[in-house]
Amino acid sequence: MTLPGPDEPVSFATHIEPLFRDKDRQSMSFAFDLWAVDDVRAHAAGILDRLSNGSMPCDGAWPAEQVAVFRRWTESGCPG
Repeated sequence: MTLPGPDEPVSFATHIEPLFRDKDRQSMSFAFDLWAVDDVRAHAAGILDRLSNGSMPCDGAWPAEQVAVFRRWTESGCPG
């Protein structure tokens, strides 16, 4: 996983998708696909809430740096 630099645009394929492990994807497959940009974009606000409060993923919170990257992605319009 590669986190973007402070001035680098956040890309779904390069920065966001790799944050979600296969285990995460499987556990959410009943609702949406964490590796599909359109699905994650559609649920971005809810995902961000859960990442921010530490309830996602279910086996432990992401480090603050990863949550910040997801937040940057949502704030930039969830680009592909």
